[in-house]
Formats: sequence, C-alpha cells, structure tokens
Amino acid sequence: AVPRKPKRPCSFPGCPNLTDGRYCEKHQKIIDKQYEKYERSPATKKRYGRTWKKIRDAYVASHPLCEVCLKHGRYVVAEEVHHKKPLAEGGTHAWNNLIALCKACHARIHAKRGDRWHKKVEF
Repeated sequence: AVPRKPKRPCSFPGCPNLTDGRYCEKHQKIIDKQYEKYERSPATKKRYGRTWKKIRDAYVASHPLCEVCLKHGRYVVAEEVHHKKPLAEGGTHAWNNLIALCKACHARIHAKRGDRWHKKVEF
C-alpha cells in the first residue's frame, strides 16, 4: 500500500479542521460561493460559450496587436477581445463589432463606460 499524504489544517482563518485539500468541507462551500459571486450571470455565460472562444481565438490570431495602441504607434500584444456594441445591448460576435485590445485599453474603455464599478471614471 502507498502511504497517504498526512492531512493538513484547513486554510480558512482560525479553522482547526484537518483536510486532504486546501479547505475543509464546510469552508470549501463558503469559498466556492465567494468565487461564484464574481462570475458572470447564467444569462451572460450562455452568450460566452465555446463558440465565442473560437471566434475570439480566430480574431486574436488575425489581430495580434492592440488596435488602439497601434493607432498611436505602439506595438502591444492584444490580450482581450472587446465587443464595441455590448451583447447585452444587441451587439453580436461579428468581426466588425470586435476590437483586439491590451488589458489597459480594455479596462480604460469599461471605466469610461461606467461598466466596472457602476460609476464613470474620467481619463
């Protein structure tokens, strides 16, 4: 028989329970709930399935640089694909509605729109 790894204390602050994983059963449920709080809603998740991943990957393959930075003469790798007209507002995955962006440009667009923290940020 192969010896098992010894159980370790749960990583939840102040929890004395021993576990095989990172958290004991009780605290794993709490951690999972906290994580899901930041996930997209089920309705939004539906719009971003496997099909979107294929479209996104194809778009980035043909637009490897941030399109905004490129206009300013900067060569920055595109890390995100943004919908110019959001899906929630009737936008589609059509290429003429997409733009390849670096993380900074993508964050700036959403901050200006007021999407992120429900308040607009001026730049």
